[in-house]
Amino acid sequence: MMQNHETELQAAERRMRDLPRCGAAKLASLERSFHELLEAVGEDPQREGLLKTPGRAARAFEFLTNGYRQDLDEIVNRAIFHSDASEIILVKDIELYSMCEHHLLPFIGKAHVAYIPAGKVIGLSKVARIVDVFARRLQIQEQLTTQIADALMKALHPSGVAVVIEAKHLCMMMRGVEKQNSVMTTSCLLGSFKEDARTRSEFLSLLKR
Repeated sequence: MMQNHETELQAAERRMRDLPRCGAAKLASLERSFHELLEAVGEDPQREGLLKTPGRAARAFEFLTNGYRQDLDEIVNRAIFHSDASEIILVKDIELYSMCEHHLLPFIGKAHVAYIPAGKVIGLSKVARIVDVFARRLQIQEQLTTQIADALMKALHPSGVAVVIEAKHLCMMMRGVEKQNSVMTTSCLLGSFKEDARTRSEFLSLLKR
């Protein structure tokens, strides 16, 4: 059991190492920007608790925006397979973490992604990877929903694609109207999910289960 746990940790570390990285110059630029930000809000970047903060923040921001440096075609093309399946394939509750492009504050939620194959299916984990590629960019939820649906449609040419995202936005919870329990829901329906009422109804019923 311990051996399995260690293997999972090693796999997670390898995935982290494999994530696309900013160049050293861009990372240094980010670090300088966070140093200036600390000064701008009235903090002392030289005090003990903040000495390493600009570097940490730069690396965190690099991770949160690594979607800009990922090749979507490379991710999906290695995991597309021929299949005779022709019914709805739905992946529910895919966790997502993204950054509001208006306030640079996080929004956190889950995506539900469905498609109807037309001769090709994609590896299960790649659906979540597609979500991450677009979530790890500066975003608005409406655009994120559409980008995920368009990417799956382009990769598989299925009969239809449906994406629903539910998320809480810290830009609304921490500032502004400060509403703690509001949840934003967006959807994008393409192909048969948009054109066929029965297909759309079946998808919505699957979401409720």
